[in-house]
Amino acid sequence: MAIVMGADFGTQSVRVTLYDSERGRLGTEVAEYPLHRHANYGAYATQSHFDQMDALTKACRAVLSVAGTDGEYVASIAIDTTGSSVIMVDCDLQPLDEYYLWCDTRASEEAQQITATAHRMGLPHIDWCGGYYSPEWGFAKVLHWMRHASVEKRERFATALENCDMVAATLTGARKPDGLKRSICAMGHKWMWNAALGGLPPDEFFAQVDPLLASMRDQISGSFLTSNEICGSLTHEWAQRLRLKAGIPIPVGALDAHWDAIGAGCREGDIVNVVGTSTCVIAVMRDKHAIPGVSGIVPGSVNPSLTGIEAGIPAVGDMFDAIARRAGTTVGELAGKLQGYRIGQTGLLKLCWDNGDRTVLGNPDVGGITMGWNLQSTPQDELFAAIEATAFQTRIIVERMEESGVPVHRVVNGGGIPQNSPLLNQIYANVLNKPVLVPDGIPTSLGSVIFAMKAAGSFPSIEAAQDALCLPYKVTMPQPEESARAEALYHLYRDVYLAMGLPHAEPKPLGHVLPRLKSIRQSMFCSAPTPSWR
Repeated sequence: MAIVMGADFGTQSVRVTLYDSERGRLGTEVAEYPLHRHANYGAYATQSHFDQMDALTKACRAVLSVAGTDGEYVASIAIDTTGSSVIMVDCDLQPLDEYYLWCDTRASEEAQQITATAHRMGLPHIDWCGGYYSPEWGFAKVLHWMRHASVEKRERFATALENCDMVAATLTGARKPDGLKRSICAMGHKWMWNAALGGLPPDEFFAQVDPLLASMRDQISGSFLTSNEICGSLTHEWAQRLRLKAGIPIPVGALDAHWDAIGAGCREGDIVNVVGTSTCVIAVMRDKHAIPGVSGIVPGSVNPSLTGIEAGIPAVGDMFDAIARRAGTTVGELAGKLQGYRIGQTGLLKLCWDNGDRTVLGNPDVGGITMGWNLQSTPQDELFAAIEATAFQTRIIVERMEESGVPVHRVVNGGGIPQNSPLLNQIYANVLNKPVLVPDGIPTSLGSVIFAMKAAGSFPSIEAAQDALCLPYKVTMPQPEESARAEALYHLYRDVYLAMGLPHAEPKPLGHVLPRLKSIRQSMFCSAPTPSWR
């Protein structure tokens, strides 16, 4: 028996859950922190480490108060955060600037240079990144920062950390870069760390990219560990701030989507769509092999005993928000007008490229596309088409995994949005033509609870903790008529996606797309024969 605490750092808030191994969830509290954007620079997104730690303090104290629990009884605390949120620090691990958040894509040029250099040198690490390096990831952001930081800051630079490693280092009292414990989950493909390839790429690779990176292999050093290992113990200073007991274990942290997948019950044969601001598509397999176009193939990244797979869509919830914002309303208001909508009825085909493409093309420089507009199209039509688009994009990702030998027996929709959108779950079931399972309750931060339980010694394995703690599922079944229409739309989506997604894509005629969209729409609202388009 144990009481543990799990902290889940999202894009704009931290959610802290207090959990008893016998009684279940004792409480969950959320504290927000600001996301710093630039009005005229959409690629810019930063956040303060100190704002995050202040929010953690507030949420920890609040959940203990609400649950009526003395912090002395909490046996461990586990931390997950957004991935590709990178901070530059000095030799005392003090921040030199704010985090480059996951959604900060200023490093597009740097990522292209890293990709080109890796392919020119035949660097095998790039194959485990899906064949490309993203501007979201670590070395691209470090290089962008070095090119734009002051000389004084560059001279003080000692190392860079992922968000989960920085929070864990702070709570455990790490003061120097030497001996840092780093999360394999966070450092895998995003920093090209691969145990089978000797860890990080060699020095000559970094020097070829840019001399500013020449010492990266030494500077990004430490122990690279899975989350069943202990990072350290909570310091007296932070124990007082959080109102917990000093000395409790803190496991090595991880990325929020990976632990969300564990909290949603992810096992081999499952695809877990963690649908929120963006979508991370998470799976595990026993084999160890690269998958073209799928970036996150890292042994131990999700479940320490299996190979983790991460793919994703970089704009989902925030794309829905943008549609509502342009219409001068809210997502809730627009979604309330979608009752009775059916796949294909809007006549629109949208590609969810509003924040680039993460998988399977890996092109951050594409932009959002909506085809089929007419004079009667409404904002709610666009929202419905956007939901369809995220389902089509998920199918492209799932099919790429299946083609590469990843077993897919179940589809689980985790994250915050599926909890509140039966419509989205039904569209996904129809587009994927598979049952969609949704945890019957709130799974967010349950993954961090599971790893905290493991650290406290309450369960012998992650699987045993999942068996005891994961929620039952609500099941949404595909509807045959809707699935048939979704099939026709999906092939149009795939045609446009492959034809327009890369600068040197193979030429493909697209003249059939708009007439076919119109034909599908008309067939739903009139019984008269409609033209057959090829």
